[in-house]
Formats: sequence, structure tokens, C-alpha cells
Amino acid sequence: MPIPSSYVAALNKLFRTRLVVLLDDLRRALKTQSRTTIFRVLSAVGYLTSYSHAGRYYTLERIPQFDSRGLWQYRDIGFSSQGTLRATLVHLVETSPAGQTHGELQDVLHLRVHDTLRLLVEARELKREQFQDTYVYLSAKSDRASRQWAQRQPLAPGPAPGELDPSRIIDILVEVIHHPQDDTAALSRRLRKLGHRVTPDQLETVFRRYELKKTAASRSRHWPR
Repeated sequence: MPIPSSYVAALNKLFRTRLVVLLDDLRRALKTQSRTTIFRVLSAVGYLTSYSHAGRYYTLERIPQFDSRGLWQYRDIGFSSQGTLRATLVHLVETSPAGQTHGELQDVLHLRVHDTLRLLVEARELKREQFQDTYVYLSAKSDRASRQWAQRQPLAPGPAPGELDPSRIIDILVEVIHHPQDDTAALSRRLRKLGHRVTPDQLETVFRRYELKKTAASRSRHWPR
């Protein structure tokens, strides 16, 4: 069924003044509450949803100026030439000569993607291998993954034992905020499940450096009862 020209005109008018919009903006511009109608119009013109913010933002295909990785950031909203976050992660890993760690992907995408990476590994759309204190994510294709793994090996070693790089410290602080009741042992186990080998002693070092709470483990070790 052809799209009425009035809808297309209204959509173009909206995006002349705003590069990125929400669904409610589209409802007002097109003067309809029908999601079916809205997405028929968007599909006719060509659109993308954000890979960040749970896909709540929309733009037209002609608007983004993607970088060499196929990414475009508008303020803090991310869009990808691949469309969804899952497709974007697979693309970034597949096209990386040495695979990608979560920290590397987080730096590029500006959001934490632990859960999505875990789902991709479970669905066998990606592989992962332990490398130093984290996981490296590799192509699901065995030959490609082998080449990526070989290129990962000679990379510079991470921080000296007992030290943590800034991205790992950020991961620790985020987990402390989300799980303030956990002691160092519980936080260490939780971080290991996310692919980070962080010892309780390293956690206590971070707690002391940032003057955070005393954990249950700390109390039992250092505080008189």
C-alpha cells in the first residue's frame, strides 16, 4: 500500500529540525498513535534505531555520518550501520584482527555490553577465550578465530600483578554501586563471572584508594570485634 505523501512530508519536516527522535515525537509529527503506521512510514523512507538506550531512539538512514567502524554518536546516543547492538558487536569482533575484549568494546561503544556478549557466546555467534585478566571475544568461525587468537598473543602484557588498569577499576566501582551489600569475596566471584579475574586483595586496595565502605571480609581481617 503506498504511503500518503502527507506522512512523508511530515516525517521529513520533523527530521529537518531534529536529527534523533523518540517514538512520541513520531506520533506527534505524524498525528497518529498507530505503531504500524509509524513504522510503515519509517520503513518507506529508511530508518535506524539506536544500539544504545535500549533502541528507543530513531534517525533516518541518510542522517548519520558513520566512522570507519560504522558507528555514529549523537550526544550520548549511539547508532550503527549494522543496526542492532548484537549485530554491531558481532561485526566489531569479526572485523578485528585480534578479537576484542569487553573493555575495548566498551571504549568504542560507550556502554557496558557484558550481558549481550554472554548471550552471543551462548548462541554461538561469538567465541571467547581467557586472556590475562579478562576474556577476548573471537569470531565464531574457527579459522578466523585462530588467526585472531594468534595475533592477540604478542600484544603488550597488562598491568603488573596486584595492579589494575583504569577500565577494570571502573568495572569494580560499578559493581560496588549495584551490589553494596557484597563483601570482597562475593564481589570477586561476581567479577569473575563477568570475565574479570580480580582478587579480594585487589578489591580492598581499590576500596582503600577511593575510601569506600569496609567490607565484611575487611572487618573480619582488620577490625577487632
